[in-house]
Amino acid sequence: YTDFKGIDTSKTADLSKFPDSNKATWSKTYIAWAVAEGLISGKAQNGQTYLDPQGNASRAEEAVILAQYLQLVSEEGATILQ
Repeated sequence: YTDFKGIDTSKTADLSKFPDSNKATWSKTYIAWAVAEGLISGKAQNGQTYLDPQGNASRAEEAVILAQYLQLVSEEGATILQ
């Protein structure tokens, strides 16, 4: 959707600090963008932080991600329209 809307997704984060980043195969590019933009930060477990790309997000986690995404899109949208 972000690509469709023309939002820049070139910003990326280094995912090597997440022990399970190799499980994010097809979505790695978009996860790196979401981490770089602060949309997701991983889940702490046993002293490490995991992306858990094949796991489930709670309703509250999804609400936070969507709220942050909408804020990001509105900021980007204002830049695109200028």
